[in-house]
Amino acid sequence: MLQALVVQRQGSARLTDVLLRHRMAKGDALYGLLAAREGIEPADLQVQPPDPRLIDRLGCPACLRLAVLPWRKSGGVTLVAAADAEDFHHARAELEARLGPVAMALAPAGQISAALLSLRGRQMDRSARLTVPAAESCRGWGSERQIHIALALLVCLVIWALFSAGTLLLALTIWALFTLLVATVMKAAAFAAMLRPAAPSPPASAQPVPLPRLPVVSVMVALYREADIAPRLVRRLGLLDYPRDLLDILLVVEEEDHLTRNALALADLPGWMRIIVVPGGRLKTKPRALNHALGACRGAIVGVYDAEDAPAPDQLRRVVARFQQRGPQVACLQGVLDFYNPRTNWLSRCFTMEYAAWFRLLLPGLERIGFPIPLGGTTLFFRRDALQNLGAWDAYNVTEDADLGMRLARHGFRTELIDTTTFEEANCRALPWVKQRSRWLKGYMMTYAVHMRDPALLWRQLGWWKFMAFQVFFLTTLSQFLLAPLLWMFWVMPFGVTLHPEFSLPPALHVIALALFALSEVLQFVMTWAALRKTPNRMNPLWGLMLHLYFPLGSLASYKAAWELVSKPFYWDKTTHGIYDPQGGS
Repeated sequence: MLQALVVQRQGSARLTDVLLRHRMAKGDALYGLLAAREGIEPADLQVQPPDPRLIDRLGCPACLRLAVLPWRKSGGVTLVAAADAEDFHHARAELEARLGPVAMALAPAGQISAALLSLRGRQMDRSARLTVPAAESCRGWGSERQIHIALALLVCLVIWALFSAGTLLLALTIWALFTLLVATVMKAAAFAAMLRPAAPSPPASAQPVPLPRLPVVSVMVALYREADIAPRLVRRLGLLDYPRDLLDILLVVEEEDHLTRNALALADLPGWMRIIVVPGGRLKTKPRALNHALGACRGAIVGVYDAEDAPAPDQLRRVVARFQQRGPQVACLQGVLDFYNPRTNWLSRCFTMEYAAWFRLLLPGLERIGFPIPLGGTTLFFRRDALQNLGAWDAYNVTEDADLGMRLARHGFRTELIDTTTFEEANCRALPWVKQRSRWLKGYMMTYAVHMRDPALLWRQLGWWKFMAFQVFFLTTLSQFLLAPLLWMFWVMPFGVTLHPEFSLPPALHVIALALFALSEVLQFVMTWAALRKTPNRMNPLWGLMLHLYFPLGSLASYKAAWELVSKPFYWDKTTHGIYDPQGGS
């Protein structure tokens, strides 16, 4: 016990956690000892399960947030199981407001979690899946009506191809050139906006927020089959500079992911980190896990990190300061993403250049010209009340971040970019890269289809400028990836190669196309070079020429995405992390 007290004073972990994780006491003996110390009997939730009616009175989200579980009635008092007396005493006022007189019963945290999952797992799964209204969710994807529309379009294209393949190819080529022109104009406008001085605004860090005004910040990290990376994640999050009693880290794991759960059980978790177990279900997506964990968050500000993330130590203080400088309409802050393995190979270099242009120039430029911001999947921070009022994430959308960015804009909220960087691992193997990008593009396809169910309503909610911005962003992105092979043919047509004997381009259109290609390539190269100058990654800008070999992988990913949109729309093709982690051996 003395050794445990020494370890506890060196960190912020609770005494029970120290005793268990350092194997200084066995679970049954420990809780018996602690119960005797408190003058109560230990609770065995396996022998005598909790009363489900009491759980419903408190509510599953409150059980998760408070780390307690109503057990049973004893006279006029409700016995509430807790793994630590500190949890019970902190929650006592809220418990008495909902349950009346309460008394503590000590039980292992594993028993509490298992009992809640066993008794209310199906209910919690349903709640996590259905947070977003049906009209704004893609969960109805694949309905009979949509299948009929898709089949009708496919039949029309086949008939067109059979009777006039040349005109079909010409129409698609003209559309590809038009969307390339629009995309180039959009990039040029964003770049030009970044060349102008920004409107005066308080700096991201500003003055340090006085301690009494600092809010509790919750950060969710969804983990799935991440046993190897869990210890590194705990170390990196431990570098965050924020008062520990105001920091609430939730490590979110799936119920059947025993590898990750066992790795976390062996990790030396401090008291400000909690493990939240997501109930089993057929749907396995990150947004479902986040929706489940959101109810357990204790903070007024809620953040999201990925498993491999290494955020800047002062990131949370910057986020808190920015939120306090802005009004309630700014509901979301998006940080900058970069990579800690930019030079692993040519693919990581290209990915680094793409991210640099995206986060350092394109997104900030689009923000300045009034475009709605499609969010990235990590280093996101929300006002919790706004996020919950919106329905949080669409559990069925595999690019839940971009969809959420659009829903924020539709409901009158603003997203701002904040100058703080999180480093993560660049996915730099070709097949995993294609799988990851196909998931993103499949989500883009879903997001566009969902928000265009009622174009008139979308117009009214966004206004004409943001409505057109939505069309420009999503249509050009998807069209350019899907139709890129039609543009590649311009490089081989001078050698007599053609797609179809009936296909021909007017000479003037050919000249215009080549001029557009040159303009687009020059703009891409200049933006990449300018963006790299804003990052700590100093690499030869000539690597930008390798993007010609990089973006065709995106076309492969778009075809995989289109196929999965029909065959398995809600499948989450998971990215494996920790392959090229500089701390992998530590």
